[in-house]
Amino acid sequence: MKKTGKKILGEERRETLLSLLKEKNAPITGSELAEKTGVSRQVIVGDINLLKARNIPIIATSQGYLYMRSPQENHLIEKTIVCLHSRSQTEEELNILVDHGITVKNVAVEHPIYGDLTASLMVSNRKEVEHFLTKIKLTNSSLLADLTSGIHLHTIAAPNKEAIEKAEKELKAAGILVDEN
Repeated sequence: MKKTGKKILGEERRETLLSLLKEKNAPITGSELAEKTGVSRQVIVGDINLLKARNIPIIATSQGYLYMRSPQENHLIEKTIVCLHSRSQTEEELNILVDHGITVKNVAVEHPIYGDLTASLMVSNRKEVEHFLTKIKLTNSSLLADLTSGIHLHTIAAPNKEAIEKAEKELKAAGILVDEN
């Protein structure tokens, strides 16, 4: 890949990466960051790991790297929901959530050997849901829920409680949401 950015060294590059991630409220690919800083994608991976080691809240999503603002910074309400569905209902589940203005932050399962397993999703719209599902299909990957016969948790974030309540009602009607009672 042709580098268009001037090569930035060491700590200055990591500060630049952090600044770029904080400026954008959407994921940025390692290749984009590499191009902007004039280094390889492998160098970016190392830099991101160094930043994470400093407890800087950066996560890797299927769309790229994302700086995680606290829910308070984003003025969002978070909730963890429990879902149970077949693999074929994954798209329906995620679309119900994002159609209500909800960000699906992650998916988690409780594995009998490894304990809690959590993976970042960070999907907020249908395009991101489609990208996630396409990547699953292209890589022939399993869903975490496949490990637990379909039962899993999602941490979701929404601008208000009403959005979560409406989404939960629709998920329940679709037979996806596990009743808390």
